[in-house]
Amino acid sequence: MAVEILSDGVYTTAPSASSRTDAASPLEVVISVLFFFSGMPALLYQLMWERALFRYFGVNVQSVTVVVTAFMLGLGIGSLAGGWLSMRPRLNLLIVLAALEIGIAAFGLGSLSLFDRVGGAVAGWPLVGIAGASLAMLLPPTLLMGASLPVLVGQIARRAGDVGAPLGRLYFSNTLGAAAACLLGIVLIFPFFGMHDSVAIAALMNAAVAAGALVARFRGMAGVHPMAEQRTVPTRGVSASIRFPLALALGFGSGALALAHEVFFFRVASFMTASNAAAFPTILAPFLFGIAVGARETSRWQAKGRTPDETVMRLARGLAVGVMAGLLFLPVLRWVCVLNAGVAVGVGLMLIYVTARNWGLLLPYLATRSIVADDQAGRRLSYLYLANILGAASGSILTGFVLADVTGLRGMAMTLGIAAVLLAVASVRILAVSAGFDVARRWTVALILILLAAELPLTSGAIDAIQLQRHTPITEAVENRSGIITVDRDEFVFGNGAYDGQFNVDLMNDENGIERAYAIALYRPEPRHVLVIGMSSGSWSQVIANLGSVDSVTIVEINPGYAGLIAERPAIASLLTNPKVRLIVDDGRRWLVQHPEETFDAVVANTSYHFRANATNVLSVEFMELVRRHLRPDGVLFYNTTESLRSMRTGCAVFADGLRIEHFMAVGDFTFRPDAERWRKALAEWKIDRKPVLDLGRAADRQRLDELVGRVGDLDNPDLPPAGKYVERCASVLDRTAGRALITDDNMGTEWRTNLGFKP
Repeated sequence: MAVEILSDGVYTTAPSASSRTDAASPLEVVISVLFFFSGMPALLYQLMWERALFRYFGVNVQSVTVVVTAFMLGLGIGSLAGGWLSMRPRLNLLIVLAALEIGIAAFGLGSLSLFDRVGGAVAGWPLVGIAGASLAMLLPPTLLMGASLPVLVGQIARRAGDVGAPLGRLYFSNTLGAAAACLLGIVLIFPFFGMHDSVAIAALMNAAVAAGALVARFRGMAGVHPMAEQRTVPTRGVSASIRFPLALALGFGSGALALAHEVFFFRVASFMTASNAAAFPTILAPFLFGIAVGARETSRWQAKGRTPDETVMRLARGLAVGVMAGLLFLPVLRWVCVLNAGVAVGVGLMLIYVTARNWGLLLPYLATRSIVADDQAGRRLSYLYLANILGAASGSILTGFVLADVTGLRGMAMTLGIAAVLLAVASVRILAVSAGFDVARRWTVALILILLAAELPLTSGAIDAIQLQRHTPITEAVENRSGIITVDRDEFVFGNGAYDGQFNVDLMNDENGIERAYAIALYRPEPRHVLVIGMSSGSWSQVIANLGSVDSVTIVEINPGYAGLIAERPAIASLLTNPKVRLIVDDGRRWLVQHPEETFDAVVANTSYHFRANATNVLSVEFMELVRRHLRPDGVLFYNTTESLRSMRTGCAVFADGLRIEHFMAVGDFTFRPDAERWRKALAEWKIDRKPVLDLGRAADRQRLDELVGRVGDLDNPDLPPAGKYVERCASVLDRTAGRALITDDNMGTEWRTNLGFKP
C-alpha cells in the first residue's frame, strides 16, 4: 500500500500499482459466498413480513410507508451496532456471521405468530402508534441484518488495508442474493409455498449460512486475513481524501435517489400490469442486480491501478449513463408499448438495470475516498451505511407521498431527472482530485438541455400508451399517492391499470353488469344498513343507496381520487351528497379490524381481480370470518370472485349457505330463499334521484324486467349445467369445485400462481 499526498495536502490510502489486485483473500471469498446466501432470506423476510403487517395496518399508502420505513430504520440502527462490533479486533468474522444468521432465523420462525398477536392488538391505534409498533416488532431482526455489513467490512478492511474493495465485493454478493431471491420467489416459493413455509425456507437458509460459517471456522479458517501483518496500513498521519460529512451527504443523496427511482419504476410497472402481484419483485430483481454489479465494478476499477482522476472520470461517465437511463425509462416505454407490450416490458427491465447499475457505483467509491482502513473503519462505514439507508427511506417517502400527489408520472420522471443531474454533478465535483478537474461542465449542460427539451414532449400520451388493459383511448386520469385512476372514452373506469367498472346505473344499457348491484333485493330482503368495500365508479353504491329499505350506506374506499370523478357524473354525483351515505377513505380490511362495533345487514365487496397484489386480503377465509363478525342476523356478504373457482369455494366453505349470482357470491349463515316476485316488486319500485330505473309504461323496460326476474328460474333448471346458470346454490358450487384449495391469508390465494398459468 502507498500513502498518496494530494495537491491540497490531504493524504489518502491508495494502493500502489504493484499491490493493487482484485483478488480477495480465502476468508473474504468464503464470507462473500455465505453473504450471497444471506441476502436471499433477507429479501424473502421483507416481502412476507410486510405482507403480514399489511393485513392489519392496511395496504393504503400511509401504512405501506410506515412498515417499509420501520424496516429500513431497523437496518440503519443495526448498521450502528455493526460499526460498534467492528471495533473489536479479536472478533472472529465467521463466528459473528453465524451468530447473526442464527439470531435472524430464530426470530423468523416465530415472526408471523408475533405479528398476528401484536398486529391485531394495535390495528386500531393512530398512525404514530402503528409506526412505533412496527419499528418495535421489526427492530430485532433488521438490527441483526443491518449489523452484518459494517462488522464484516470493517474487520476485513483493517486487515486488507482497503475499504472500497471489500465493501464492493460483499455488497455485490449480498445484493445479488437478494435479486436471486426475487426471481426464486416469483417462480417457486410464493406460488407453491404459503407465508409460513416461505418464512421457514428463509430461516433454513439462515441456518445453512450459519452452518457454513461454523464449518469453515472449525476447518481451520480462523477469520484472520493470511497477509494481515504485511498488508495492514499504518494509520498515524493518514486521512481520507474527502471530508467525511460530505461523504455522508452524498451517501444520503444516493440512497434517496435510488429508492425514489425504485418507487417510480414500481408505480409504472404496477400500472402497466394492472397491479399484478409479481410486479414488485419483477422490477426489484433487475434493480438489485444493477446495484450489485455497480458496487462490484467500483472495486474492480480501483484494483486496476487507476489514478483517482481516472476513476472519477469513469464514475462521471457511469453516473451520466444512469441519469440518461432513468430519463429514458418513461418515454421509451411510451413508444415501445405502442409497438409491442412484451418487448416494452423487457426494455423497461433493462433500463431499470442500467439505472441501478450506474448509481450503484457511488457508495463503495465514497467509502474508499472517505474512510481510512484502520480500527475505526467499521464504525465510519456504519455511519455512511446509515446515511444511505436514511436517504433511501426519505426518497421513498418523498416520492410516494409528495411527488405522487403533486406531479403525475411525467412530472415525477422530470423531477427525478433534475435531482439525478444535480447529485451526479455534486458527486463528481466533490470527488474530483486534480485542480481544474471539471468533467461536470462538459456534460451537465447537455443533460439538462436533453432533459428539458425532450422529456415532457416524449412522454406525451404516456398514460394511455402504457395502460395495457383498456377498451378505448383514455380521456381522463387522476394521479395521486394512492394510485392512478383512468377513464376511457366509453366511461369505463380503471384503477391502477385494471378494469374497475363504469359510470353507469342504467339497467336498459347495462355494459357494466350493474344488474348484479340491483340483485341485493333478491338475496337479502329489505337490507337497512349496508357496507360497501371499494367504491370505484360509485355506480354500485348509488344503486344500493337508492333502494327504498336502505337507511345507511357506509363506503370504504382506499383511493380518494374516485370522488372527484364521481362528482362530475350527473347520474352518480348525488351519491356524494346523499344523507344516507358515509364515505371513508381507508383500507377495507383495516377499517373492519379497527371498528369491531360496526354491524351490517349486507357487506358488498365489489373488489378487483383475484390475481392483483394483495387481493387475497379480501378473498381469504380469514377475511370472511372477519366480515362474519360484522354481520347482523341473516346478514350477507356479497363479493366479486372475478370467476375464480377457489374464491367461489371459499365463500361456500366458510358460510352456511349461499348463492352464486353470475360470478358474484352471496353467502351467509342462514338458508337462502331467493324470491323472484320480491325482486320484481323491488325493481319496479326502484328509483334513483326520484326517477324510476325502469319505466314500466314502455314495452322494452317491461321485457327487461321479465328477463332479469326470469333468470332466477335457472336455479332449479335441470337442463342447464351448473356453471351455465345465472343463479347457483352453494351445494352445487362445492360439488363442482371439489379439490380446489380454499384461499387463505397464508397461501396467498391465486396472486402468484396465475402468472404461471394455473387455473384460478
